[in-house]
Amino acid sequence: MAKIAMKSPIAELDGDEMTRVLWKWIKEILIVPYVDLKSEYYDLSVDERDRTADKVTVDAANAIKRLGVGVKCATITPNQQRVEEFGLKQMWKSPNGTIRAILDGTVFRAPVIVKGITPLVPTWRKPIVIARHAYGDVYRDTESYVKKGEKAELVITGADGEKRHTVFDFSDCGGVTLGMHNTDKSIGSFARSCFNYAVDLKQDLWFATKDTISKTYDHRFKDIFQEIYDADYVDKFKAAGIEYFYTLIDDAVARVIRSDGGFIWACKNYDGDVMSDMVATAFGSLAMMTSVLVSPDGFYEFEAAHGTVTRHFRQHQSGKETSTNSIATIFAWTGALRKRGQLDGLKKLVDFADRLEKASIDTIEAGFMTKDLASIYEGSAVTLSSRDFLTEIASRL
Repeated sequence: MAKIAMKSPIAELDGDEMTRVLWKWIKEILIVPYVDLKSEYYDLSVDERDRTADKVTVDAANAIKRLGVGVKCATITPNQQRVEEFGLKQMWKSPNGTIRAILDGTVFRAPVIVKGITPLVPTWRKPIVIARHAYGDVYRDTESYVKKGEKAELVITGADGEKRHTVFDFSDCGGVTLGMHNTDKSIGSFARSCFNYAVDLKQDLWFATKDTISKTYDHRFKDIFQEIYDADYVDKFKAAGIEYFYTLIDDAVARVIRSDGGFIWACKNYDGDVMSDMVATAFGSLAMMTSVLVSPDGFYEFEAAHGTVTRHFRQHQSGKETSTNSIATIFAWTGALRKRGQLDGLKKLVDFADRLEKASIDTIEAGFMTKDLASIYEGSAVTLSSRDFLTEIASRL
């Protein structure tokens, strides 16, 4: 049959380890046979990032800005162990953090719901969408070891001179320190993205920080959200029949656990990173969580919300079969293809993305799945290998 045509390419960002293997198979089995795929390819493997001094990550982010749509494979963020394992020149920063800093915007993460898998939290009957701020905080921090007898200071230099704040006097022993930042512009973009998304989905928006402890940093987030809501969104929320409210992050956790779902939970960068994993696991599996970065300028980057599945990759390297769930990575591709089709007016491409997602869900609901889901499936389950799961989806597609 004739393949579905594309007018313009998407930015394709390849990654590391087992997800890199799945990436190749997904294209080979589920996409290329049906779509005349147009993409600008960027290799974001840790080796290539090291070889290019991370320039490839910056180039990939700028490609997403130029093309409007990108799809990203999971990548390694190196720690000291990874630096030694790969012989890296330095401990490169998170590629996701770099891309998000360039694109700005907000990451929206939502679980893929299938019949036969009941959330571990019994009251959760509707999806919970995590809206994660995509810039700054610990993902753009500056860190240092501190020796005994040294003093750490926060210095702000301006036209009126310097303001100095003592962070800690390490007179008794050494330690560590970090400095982090955010900007009013990025916080404002985060707020508007969350409010717009809530109006589009007609879902309540919850926002949470720890402003009682962080009386300047976190309180700035709270104030900007409230100012923008009061100025531009009160009537829109009322018309949509939805609510916005702010609460402390610890109170939000308690509320979420007692809720029935069906709302957007906006979190700062680190909180969103952690809570999206919690929500995904409680709904079934980390591999069942979709993720899209939406910039205020209308750029979209789709990715899986999980990591590179190192343990399975070690098995794959040794020639053993793995049973690795590829749903989140499949949905990253479908999200990108759907958005490309919407932007270019290609209904067939949009329909293909919808059908691939339906085929994926139908496969699981028919009892064919990977090991992580088989252990929690409420019915008779056939456990498939990583590649066989993809071919089973293809048989329904």
